[in-house]
Amino acid sequence: MTIRKTIAASLLGCLACGAAWGQEVTLQSADGAVDVSGALVAFDGDTYVVRTGLGELRVDADGVTCTGEACPDPGEAGPVADVTFAGSDTVGLGMMPLLLEGYAGAQTAEIVFDGPADALTAELIGDDGFGDPLGTLFVSSTTSGRGFDALMAGGTDIAMASRRIRPAEARALRDAGAGNMVHPDQEHVIAADSLVVIVHPRNPIERITMDQLADVFSGLITNWSDLGGEDAPITVFGRPEGSGTRAVFETIVFDGAEVPLPPGAVVQDDNVAMAAAVNDDPTAIGFVSYAFQRGARAVPLVTSCELVAVPTAFAARTEEYPLQRRLYMYNRADATSPAAQAFLDYTQSEAADGVIAKSGFIDLGVDRQPQPVESARGQMLLTTDADPYEGGIMREMLGLMVDYDRLSTTFRFRTGSARLDERGILDKRRLARFLQGVPAGSEVLFVGFTDEVGAFDSNRALSRERAEQVQGELEALGVPGLEDLTLSAEGFGEIAPSACNTDEVGRRINRRVEVWIRDAEG
Repeated sequence: MTIRKTIAASLLGCLACGAAWGQEVTLQSADGAVDVSGALVAFDGDTYVVRTGLGELRVDADGVTCTGEACPDPGEAGPVADVTFAGSDTVGLGMMPLLLEGYAGAQTAEIVFDGPADALTAELIGDDGFGDPLGTLFVSSTTSGRGFDALMAGGTDIAMASRRIRPAEARALRDAGAGNMVHPDQEHVIAADSLVVIVHPRNPIERITMDQLADVFSGLITNWSDLGGEDAPITVFGRPEGSGTRAVFETIVFDGAEVPLPPGAVVQDDNVAMAAAVNDDPTAIGFVSYAFQRGARAVPLVTSCELVAVPTAFAARTEEYPLQRRLYMYNRADATSPAAQAFLDYTQSEAADGVIAKSGFIDLGVDRQPQPVESARGQMLLTTDADPYEGGIMREMLGLMVDYDRLSTTFRFRTGSARLDERGILDKRRLARFLQGVPAGSEVLFVGFTDEVGAFDSNRALSRERAEQVQGELEALGVPGLEDLTLSAEGFGEIAPSACNTDEVGRRINRRVEVWIRDAEG
């Protein structure tokens, strides 16, 4: 990591200084051209950094007057960092403290935190705390939208996001010279996540359909008795506008429409507050990130085609849970320092997996689970009312499936493209490393599936072609040890869907290549 001793020294000096970082200040110029109010984030003697409704803004100290109790004394320097992060509180509050600790450990450094949770400064000191300062990192936790605003304004090195960047945001950054924001060098998937619908632990409802969920959060259903519960009003808890968590929820539940919360709904600023509020109210319903259930009861979801989905880590890794999302970090191509790149590289490594899991989120590591006849998929293949031809293929799949475990690695393709999506590119390398550790002689089967659009036999042929493509791409990596395994491909087309085929989101989930594995006998 780049060493900036002057900044590290100024940070050490400011720990006992008078400025109240994170509190409100106003910056004004004599000619009225500058009039900015916001929370003071940093001051290095030359530049103020304030957090505003438009994101984090940098203002040259020359020519402006700072008013407010939080203003630093002249010449006083605050926590200016080598790497700054801004954006999603899901990532910033829930994951970053442990991720920073893990990164420090990878650098054989001690980490020292300072400041409030939503404006956190971390200093790295080499040689497990006995060496020189290696630099500082600053994390501002607000919303995903504000993270992208800060990236646009040059007020942060890395934007944290609990949703994917929107096309308009990506175009604006591209036009500002920031590069292609969805290129793998700039868009980094750091974890999988499920939005879990939660109720009070004593709430008796067993499940909720996606349509019922939409009706609850739009105010059409207002009593628990309409959902099979007690005769009591439903208290809806939501997230504020601009929240990435809310944006993902609305995109999935309301097909992208921005539906206002019903009358009487209570807005909670973050996941921690949401879980606490639901745990305290027997009539409550809300939604949180997977890592923040905190004793509230997660409610299974039922899709429009009667698939029952339970929030598990395996379902999140396969991205087959309905309220599914990825957690991201984004950087500008024109302004990524070596220190920022080093941290991004760490988040993409297997060394970060354990840290992400420890924080309660779902890392991108490879997991495996058996596929018995008693599983939901096995029962679906047995109880279907398909015609004899398709039923025979289903029984063929069931007979093969029960002899293999399924790996969580699931490959999907960009819409209308034969190229793997950004997650698939990362997963391909992770799968190769995982397979290096399995016994020689093990069998690895790539199994393709499609949506139901098109003729049945054509879909089965297409699914096999996609499976063979993924197998070929993996073999082309030339990873040592793969030659000791038996790799093959199969396809089952549109049978055994993981989601409904009624919309493009569900069809994309069903267009997949799974990885099954059977250990060597003996």
